[in-house]
Amino acid sequence: MIAIDNVLLSDKIVIDQFVCDLNKCKGACCVDGDAGAPLDRKELKNIDEVFDSVLPYMSETSKKEIEKQGRYVYDREFGWVTPTINSKICVYGITDNNGIVKCGIEQAYLDGKVKWKKPISCHLFPIIVKKSADGVTEYANYEPREDNCKAACALGKKLKVPVYEFLKEPLIRKFGDQFYEALEATANHMKSKNK
Repeated sequence: MIAIDNVLLSDKIVIDQFVCDLNKCKGACCVDGDAGAPLDRKELKNIDEVFDSVLPYMSETSKKEIEKQGRYVYDREFGWVTPTINSKICVYGITDNNGIVKCGIEQAYLDGKVKWKKPISCHLFPIIVKKSADGVTEYANYEPREDNCKAACALGKKLKVPVYEFLKEPLIRKFGDQFYEALEATANHMKSKNK
C-alpha cells in the first residue's frame, strides 16, 4: 500500500502494466458494469452544463432513455451514476464505425464543443477510487475486468507501461501535480529497491 496525503493506493498501480486496447475490448467498460459510471456530486452540474452540446452525439435510444430516467440517476449501492440502457451501455456511450463504444461527452470535448472531458471515474478506469465512511481517506485500487481488460493488460506488459503512467492525465486531474510527482518518486524508489 502506498500512502500519499490522504490517499491510499494499491501497490499494483505502480507494479502492474496496462494500456487500453480498444480494438480488442471495443470499449467494454462503457457497456459492462453493475451500474452506470459513478459521478461525484459536482459532476451532476458538469453534465447539466454540457448536456445540450453532447445531445447531438447521442443515439435516439439514448435520448429516449434520458427522457425516461434523467441525465443521471441515484443508485442505492453506488450513489449518483450515469443512466444505462437495459442495465448495459451507458446512455452517453456512442458506437463508432468499428463497433467501438466511446464516450459522447469525451467526443464533444475532443471536438472543442465542451470543456469537461468526462466523469473522472471513467477517465481513471481501471483505477477505482472510493472514500472512507468519514470522507477523509480515499482508497485507489487497480481493478481491471478479468475478461474485458485482458488485452489491455497484455498490451501494457508488451509495451512495459505501468498503470500509473498510462493514467497520468486522470491521476493529475483527480489528485493534482504534486500528488503525481510523489507517486512517480515512490514508483522509482520501488523499482530501484527491486533491482
